[in-house]
Amino acid sequence: MDRTSQGPAVVVARLVAAINAHDLEAMVACFADDYLNEWPAHPQRGFQGRAQVRQNWSQIFAGVPNLHARLPRMAVDGDTVWTEWDMAGTRGDGAAFLMRGVSIFGVADGRLAWVRFYLEPVEETSGDVNAFTHQTVGTSAAGADTTGVRS
Repeated sequence: MDRTSQGPAVVVARLVAAINAHDLEAMVACFADDYLNEWPAHPQRGFQGRAQVRQNWSQIFAGVPNLHARLPRMAVDGDTVWTEWDMAGTRGDGAAFLMRGVSIFGVADGRLAWVRFYLEPVEETSGDVNAFTHQTVGTSAAGADTTGVRS
């Protein structure tokens, strides 16, 4: 198969198919040797290289044996593919596994060359948007700044 003739969307579709087939070799083959994975919200999690892709996905497939991925939305701009992900399954301990978010891939020579990764586990216990905003900016529920206030 001539990978250089594949459009960027086809490369991402090949990745999703390999994930859903739990085909580690086909999945790793989607990535360039010097693949760069960046996590802008968690910079220390970034890595480079296919070996780490293999290690990560070996653990994921073992830990979530019925993992299924889908892309609710995808947009292509030249060699860049914007993808929205929904990955679900059941962990080996019986707990639900659900991650959602966005990944922005760069494609070169029919392989994934880089990603900006924004997927996170879904959680439903941190409260509504008001609670999140108050926690994030350090205000009280009434909206007053409490960062320098002593009780």
